[in-house]
Amino acid sequence: MNNRYIGALVLAPLIIFIFLGGDYLKYIVMVLSLLGMYEFYKVSRKKHYKPIGIVGYILCIVYYLNMGNDFLLSFNIYILIAVTLLLLCIPVIYTSYNFVDIALTIFGFLYVAVFFSFIVFINNKSYGEYLVWIIFICSWGCDTAAYYCGRILGKGGKHKLCPKVSPNKTIEGSIGGLLGSIIGCTIYGYVISRYGVPIKLYHYSIIGVLCGIFGQFGDLIASSIKRFVGAKDYSSLIPGHGGILDRFDSILFVSVVAFYYITFIMKL
Repeated sequence: MNNRYIGALVLAPLIIFIFLGGDYLKYIVMVLSLLGMYEFYKVSRKKHYKPIGIVGYILCIVYYLNMGNDFLLSFNIYILIAVTLLLLCIPVIYTSYNFVDIALTIFGFLYVAVFFSFIVFINNKSYGEYLVWIIFICSWGCDTAAYYCGRILGKGGKHKLCPKVSPNKTIEGSIGGLLGSIIGCTIYGYVISRYGVPIKLYHYSIIGVLCGIFGQFGDLIASSIKRFVGAKDYSSLIPGHGGILDRFDSILFVSVVAFYYITFIMKL
């Protein structure tokens, strides 16, 4: 069996947690965040940087434990600022560390744990048990359509999308991925409207466009990090897919974009 399909089976239990929502979803996202941060810190060390992983992991756990319906963003910002201040003192005390190590420690938390957390934020909204699926439909729809359109229509790779970052991606695959995101999200919006979700259908199409674009940026950014440090994959945790950040790179961006649109445009 193709390793990509084996990897898909490994990820299948995540669907159960999305259905369950609430604390079940929050804690599985926290675990994914911790694994993703571990991968990020590990590849950073390939360039001889020394992010302080234990601080990032503790910050991640505190952040998620603090998350709920009474979640106070300001409180978490205060914690982040205090931790950053203390971390900046470390290179003075232990000169084997420098400001880049501190920056990578904080960045790993923001890029992975905070971006992942927007899945939980969407789930906690009105109709969140329906809207949270948009993240995965847009991301996986985009990835799947891009993969097959790239193989079929972009055969030969004449029209490279971003060769210096990800040489195998084609413009044909990118367009196919965008269409996959739009079509998947729009169809899903139509289906859940039959179940009493009072949201205009055009919103789903717009979300599909935005998530199709930024999801591909998420993929390319993850690739640019790997290229910089000289890594093929973040890890080999998921057969045929690499690591958590290889599989969820687009979801990190899609979850943030979807949350912002749902919050500030749809006013939910």
